[in-house]
Amino acid sequence: MLFDTDILIWVFRGKARAAELIDSIAERYISVITYMELIQGARSRQELKEIKGFLSDCGFEVLPLTENIGHRASIYIEEYGLQMALSAADALVAATATEHGMILCTGNRKHYKQIKDLDLKSFRP
Repeated sequence: MLFDTDILIWVFRGKARAAELIDSIAERYISVITYMELIQGARSRQELKEIKGFLSDCGFEVLPLTENIGHRASIYIEEYGLQMALSAADALVAATATEHGMILCTGNRKHYKQIKDLDLKSFRP
């Protein structure tokens, strides 16, 4: 399962249900976009170390961008950018999930709900 950034942020904020969700999934993935968003949000070197430690300890695999992911994301922007104000980051995360045939777990269903070929799992902590 591919996890969106918001799920991991909820874990860092102490939301038990988000942590339980992650614990219940054996194969855990994030897009490199999610990784960058988490790192960008770190407020100190210590927090950066904690984020990286968490991802490592939980066995998250960071999926890189590929030419196919970039191409699919650009199609999503063309199709849905105006209609639902799809951001480039969200398009890349959605394209990562689709290209890898994964479910995207997110609390931001509204960011992705119009993308027809994306398999979504909505979550609220």
